[in-house]
Amino acid sequence: MAGSPVQVTGTVLTTRRVDAYHALTVVAPAIADRSRPGHFVTVAVGGPTTSMLARRAFAVHDVKPDYGGTVELVFGVRGRGTAWLADLRARDTLDLVGPLGRPFPLPRDPCTCVLVGGEYGSASLFALADALQQRGCRIDFVLGAPSADRVFGALRARRMGETTTLTTEDGSLGMRGTVTDVLPGVIADARADVVYACGPMPMLRGVTAVAAEFGIPVQVAVEEAMACGIGVCMTCVVPVIGDDGVTRMVRACVEGPVFRGERVRFDDVGTIPFDAFGAPGGRHA
Repeated sequence: MAGSPVQVTGTVLTTRRVDAYHALTVVAPAIADRSRPGHFVTVAVGGPTTSMLARRAFAVHDVKPDYGGTVELVFGVRGRGTAWLADLRARDTLDLVGPLGRPFPLPRDPCTCVLVGGEYGSASLFALADALQQRGCRIDFVLGAPSADRVFGALRARRMGETTTLTTEDGSLGMRGTVTDVLPGVIADARADVVYACGPMPMLRGVTAVAAEFGIPVQVAVEEAMACGIGVCMTCVVPVIGDDGVTRMVRACVEGPVFRGERVRFDDVGTIPFDAFGAPGGRHA
C-alpha cells in the first residue's frame, strides 16, 4: 500500500560526494515503491554493537526503478552517526524504516510553483518537481546556502526549472544574500500560485513571510530533530495552528514534516506557547 512504512535491510548500491555532502543510494524496493515526494526514512547507525540507539532521519532525495527500486539519501556529516554513514561502501547493508511522514500535497490543476531549498534541504524538492511537472505545472527554483559547496542540486535545478535563482551568503555562487532576498522577485516574475520550501527553520520562516505578502499558499517541510520518527518520543513537536484556530504541539514526524507555512508558529518553535492546547493559557480537554 502506498505510504505504509516498512522496515527493511537494504544493500548500499553507491556512495558519492556531492560538494560538502554525501549521497547514499540503497536498494530498498519496498520503500521505493511506497515513497512520495516529501517522505523521509529513518536509518539505524553504528552497526549491531553500537551505543548509538536513536535512528537518524533523512528526506528521500531520489527514487529509481534500478534493482527493483532504490532510494537515495543526501546528508552532511554532523556527528558520529552521520560520520558512520559516510564511511559505508557499496555492498554494505543498512537498516531503514520508511516511508515516513506526510508528503507534499500536489495541486489538482496545472499551476506555477516556486520551489525553495536551503542547503541539502533542497534534496527533497526534485522528486516533488518531477511530480509537479507530470501534472503540467511550471517550476521555478530558488536555492541557497552560506557558500557554493553547500548549495545542493544547482545543475539539476537548471535542467528542470523554467528559471533557477541561486544565492550564497558569501557571494561564491549566484547572487550574494539569502533566498528570501530574491524570492519576492521570482514570485512576481513567475506569477507564482504556490511556494514549496524545505530547509533550515529560519529560512522557512522567511519564505512563509514572503509568500504571505503575496497572498499565496506555502507548503514547508520542517527540519526538526527526530529520535524515533514514528511519533512516540515527542522530541520533534512544533506549535501549529489547527483548522479550529487552536495551537497544538504536533509531531513533525507524523503530522508533518510538511505543513502549511502560515500555520506554523515559527517564533515559538522550541517552546510551548502559553496559549497552546493543554498549556496554562490554552484550551483543555
